Amino acid sequence: MPAHPDVSQLEKLFPCIREYQNLATKHGINDIFQDNGGKLLQMILITGLRVTGSREGNDAIDEDGNEYELKSLNSLLTTSFSTHHHLNLDILRKYRKVRWYFAVYEGIELKSIFLMTPDQLKPFFEKWEQEYKLTKTPINNPKIPLKYVMQHGTQTYGAQQTADIKFPSRNRVPRRRQS
Repeated sequence: MPAHPDVSQLEKLFPCIREYQNLATKHGINDIFQDNGGKLLQMILITGLRVTGSREGNDAIDEDGNEYELKSLNSLLTTSFSTHHHLNLDILRKYRKVRWYFAVYEGIELKSIFLMTPDQLKPFFEKWEQEYKLTKTPINNPKIPLKYVMQHGTQTYGAQQTADIKFPSRNRVPRRRQS
């Protein structure tokens, strides 16, 4: 099978992608194409944090040893931040101890970052704890709405105004009708 004509363009770009990966590796991110590695690198460089290097603990740490949860979303695709695929009481205890950074992207363009405290996220933690206690099973990826983050968080990066962020409902391409 012949290669696509754009393969030559990819080959020209690849040295820059390698350079990007080298920068990420320097900061403890092993693959910019997995687990939002490229976006994670941008977030930690802007916030001055460093990754913890652990999949079990919180995502990042500051120079004083304070840990943080880092979340990002692409506002062209979703209106809520994902949390954890198997949220349980141990994870909730961890979440209640740290501040959270929420990065808002449009595609790959970072538009803004918001910081929130555990107290600001308390309504979600309480709701999830009650749900867990009722079902006695881990909760599959509960969400935190972007609008809540923009209303209650402190914007630490970007000049983006709430009205300027593009949401999926405004940008969705209509589906083709099947004939």
